[in-house]
Amino acid sequence: MNSRSCGPGVADVRDRSVVPVGAPITDGCLSDVVPDGIAVINAEGAFVRLNAPAITLCARPAGSLVGALAPFKPVQDVSPDALGLLDDDAAEQVCVWDTADGRRLEFAYRSRALPDDPSMTVVSFRDVSGERRRQRRLAAIARSAVKLASEGSITATLDALAREVSQADAMAGVQILTLDESGQALQVMGSAGFRRWPDFFDRLMECRERGAALRMIDAFEAREPVVIPDRWAAIEKDPSWEPLHEYLGELKWSWFASVPLLIRSRSAGILNAFFAPGQVVGHRTMEFLQAMAEQAAVAVDYASLLQKERELARREERQRLARDLHDSIVQQVFSIGMQAKSVGVLAARGESVPAASARRFADEVGTLTQAVLTDLRAMVHEFRPASLTQLGLEEAVRALAESATNRTGLTFSVLVGAGLDRLTPEMAEDVYRIIAEAIHNVVKHAEASEVTIRMGVRNYELAVTVTDDGKGIRTTRMQKGVPGDRYGLTSMKERAERWGGTVRVRQRSGAGTVVRAVVPLPALVPRSTHSQPDQHKEPAEDPTP
Repeated sequence: MNSRSCGPGVADVRDRSVVPVGAPITDGCLSDVVPDGIAVINAEGAFVRLNAPAITLCARPAGSLVGALAPFKPVQDVSPDALGLLDDDAAEQVCVWDTADGRRLEFAYRSRALPDDPSMTVVSFRDVSGERRRQRRLAAIARSAVKLASEGSITATLDALAREVSQADAMAGVQILTLDESGQALQVMGSAGFRRWPDFFDRLMECRERGAALRMIDAFEAREPVVIPDRWAAIEKDPSWEPLHEYLGELKWSWFASVPLLIRSRSAGILNAFFAPGQVVGHRTMEFLQAMAEQAAVAVDYASLLQKERELARREERQRLARDLHDSIVQQVFSIGMQAKSVGVLAARGESVPAASARRFADEVGTLTQAVLTDLRAMVHEFRPASLTQLGLEEAVRALAESATNRTGLTFSVLVGAGLDRLTPEMAEDVYRIIAEAIHNVVKHAEASEVTIRMGVRNYELAVTVTDDGKGIRTTRMQKGVPGDRYGLTSMKERAERWGGTVRVRQRSGAGTVVRAVVPLPALVPRSTHSQPDQHKEPAEDPTP
């Protein structure tokens, strides 16, 4: 920026006697050699002079720029930022500039004080809106992929994705609509910019009945993106859109694009983008919208599959509950009914019932009633193990063993080693269910008297065994499944496989059966050398299977 290199007559940046204050910087070689915009700003941060490229970049009338506040910081306020991941030069600053037609541009600039007048700052700048937009798009796609791996609700996931789309391209607003449970109506499941209207779709259908052309429905049905220039200008003048004028008029927007969410070539929803005035939808923009629509479709598909899996699990749990009720409680209640019927028959004969018979009947009914109550309590405890979340896995398993002892008379031994505190609540829930299913099988089929449960962590693996001294069952038969137990074994395996683990069932060499589950745990972050190691109290016998 040294005018001496250009020769005489080009001191327009520094010498106000050559170029009057407020005149564009156009003389000499400065604007011919430097393609970027050049501007001089005063100590208050206002434009003093600009060259022709600078006026073009600012996209405002030249007369309105001089004296206007510049987006650049005066040199005395500038401190170079640390080099960012996507930055090429830490010396460059970035600022935002609004053009006369409403566009928002991003300028990268460098600044330095004028040698002859340190109160004045000369700035060279260029438009980096496209570069920055591409960077934000890449970051948005990456962040959206990470969000899909989280276990948040589908609404939270799509809201976050809509915000990523909106912020990446500085859009006015974004909507993500998906089919509802009936598959007949669309509902807003994610949005950015717009506030939520519960009756949005109803109003949209009212607009359609009035004759409004719903281009997003065209995109949904044709499974092809739709782009409409100056969409708001047309909608605002169209009376058929009156039910949604207030909603759509909340934001300043112009162009509109709608991209379908495709799941295995089937439309499952729509991503609607509302562009700020001055924004034009080009090929790169559509590539970005389609990439984000694919991310949204993956989220919707995953949520649907997860819902189906949960429904299947609930259905199978209900089937198991029905089987257990039939095997124990229904039969016991049937026996109570038969005893009552017998008493009724005796009473109908008009004969007196011996005291011994009445006492025996009362004892039998009382025993059966107590057995029914015990079984019901056991089922409630198994399906709602409150102690699991309140006291942890160890206490929950001990409570389960105690409940089974009270119900069946089995003797349980529970041996627990160190490391169970490293399990996440979800992993602990699955391990608890594996143990509960193994105990259920022992009670129903093993004819055992003793059961031993071992749990412990070794070499970043949780190992669990449930061993009984019952009649046993051949491993091959268990692997194939027996009537009534196929679901139980499959459920145990699926719960372990969810965490990359395994479940094995084998016959003991003597008598009985061993169920062994192994689940890998994530490695711990190494502790500081200054921290003290944990002191775990080891049991007399190593419980790790």
